[in-house]
Amino acid sequence: MAKTQRTTVLLQRRKKYIRKRISGTEARPRLCVTRSLKHIYAQLIDDNTGTTLASASSMSLKIAGGNIEAAKAVGKALGENAGGKSITTATFDRGGRLYHGRVKALADAAREAGLQF
Repeated sequence: MAKTQRTTVLLQRRKKYIRKRISGTEARPRLCVTRSLKHIYAQLIDDNTGTTLASASSMSLKIAGGNIEAAKAVGKALGENAGGKSITTATFDRGGRLYHGRVKALADAAREAGLQF
């Protein structure tokens, strides 16, 4: 098995393990973080109805590069969007990724913008 295949399989396994235990409600939605090489995305999801309550991404903010500064901007924008819809608490879903680097920067910026998780 190629190395990239192996890492993808392990990532999918971690995502499945996390999603068995984490779910979002309307009162406490799930903050789902997805990152790629170029961009980072964040959504507040109500899993009971399957709707996205708020979202932000480096693409929607027209930020070039998937770096830590972009992650901070996305976290701040998501916190402001959530505050406008009176969402104050969330459950953090890191998507199988380590809580490090861009994922941590997004989470810290969302906390500073008013989200609690």
